[in-house]
Amino acid sequence: MTTSHDELKIQPSWTFLFSHPAHLLSFGFGAGLAKKAPGTWGTLVAFPLYWYLAPRMSDALFLLVLMVAFGVGVWVCDITGKALGVGDYGGIVWDEIVAFLLVLFFTPEGWLWQLLAFALFRFFDIVKPQPIRHFDSHWHGGLGVMFDDLLAAGYALLCLAFIKSFI
Repeated sequence: MTTSHDELKIQPSWTFLFSHPAHLLSFGFGAGLAKKAPGTWGTLVAFPLYWYLAPRMSDALFLLVLMVAFGVGVWVCDITGKALGVGDYGGIVWDEIVAFLLVLFFTPEGWLWQLLAFALFRFFDIVKPQPIRHFDSHWHGGLGVMFDDLLAAGYALLCLAFIKSFI
């Protein structure tokens, strides 16, 4: 649940991002500073990360890295949310990056599948159907920030599997 800029303790900037490693990571290396659609920009960061990491790791190692990234995300998103005074500020995009990396891991090969995966993930992350909406509004702190995107990833993967079953 994003909150207006007026309620922030501090305005996010490059100076803010470089003031603590947690801020740089939670803002997706700067993608979260985008004035429009920071979640979408953050999700896009997952593409080059995936294209670089996936061919260099076994499936088991990649999934382990994602679990660690999720755990680290709980910590960094909590730190940044507290520093901003807004727990789930829109510029905090590490949650989108990690969740979409998971989606890409299970997405069939090919850029069309990846584009569809991106559209589905963004749809579910923005619309927040139940139970995503419930967790988004009731779970707070870093775990809440990370968990609702994990659910959006699950919805996107279910849709991809359904579509794939007809092709």
